[in-house]
Amino acid sequence: MRLPEPEHLSGETRMHIRRGDTVVVIKGSDASPQHNTIARVLQVFPKERKVLVEGVNLVWKHVRPSRRNPRGGRIQKEMPISVANVMLYCPHCQRGVRVGRRFLPDGTKERYCKKCKNSLGVIARNKRVANTGAA
Repeated sequence: MRLPEPEHLSGETRMHIRRGDTVVVIKGSDASPQHNTIARVLQVFPKERKVLVEGVNLVWKHVRPSRRNPRGGRIQKEMPISVANVMLYCPHCQRGVRVGRRFLPDGTKERYCKKCKNSLGVIARNKRVANTGAA
């Protein structure tokens, strides 16, 4: 008998990290206790629960000579890492923080730092449209 797929793996999954965010790598070979690796998210893969972070998890790819790359050789490229290995960077706290979501009085949804309560950016604008009565 096959077990049902966990909820966080089925269908569309929501992640607290978005493309363009600044993150801190907290686990893996690119994380070190002496200095935090702070980088920008290039791409997000919600179904795999992975993110592509600039300059993190670099691998060497061996490529054959082609029209695009006439000499061939080795190129270095980033590979995705698990979203559990990164934390969103808060510019006010200057560290990786946990993220919360809240609604503002005007109905806008935003992310905020759980530590200092400062805003980390708007997620969605107010979806409720004022009914003007013009028909």
